[in-house]
Amino acid sequence: MANFPSITHVAVTVTDLERSTRWYSELLGAGPVLDEDEQTGGFHHTVFALDGGQLLGLHTHPDGAGGGFDEHRTGLDHVAFACRDRGELQAWAARLDELGIAHGGVKDAHYGSGVSFRDPDGIALEFFAPPA
Repeated sequence: MANFPSITHVAVTVTDLERSTRWYSELLGAGPVLDEDEQTGGFHHTVFALDGGQLLGLHTHPDGAGGGFDEHRTGLDHVAFACRDRGELQAWAARLDELGIAHGGVKDAHYGSGVSFRDPDGIALEFFAPPA
């Protein structure tokens, strides 16, 4: 058996695709590489390319996205983006400040350091660096 494969993409469902596309474009510093209606799945998706060949997708569904995000319910807890070290993590915290995105500041733990924040739908996101 081969090694377990890495994650190729993460897709989150959003309530307002236009608003979320603008927000993620600002955060990522780049626009989407794909924006289309999915023919077989009946949903619309917008996809951003991340370093390392990974993709981040935003989805909307014709029947709506009700209920709102809650990391305490079964399902997604958060999405974490890798930083090389604490210095890069601090740079991303500063970038969030520049964009006016509220965050919890750099929090250190024995397993690493992170900066938590939320997208316009309240989806929990994090920048994370391994311990020094």
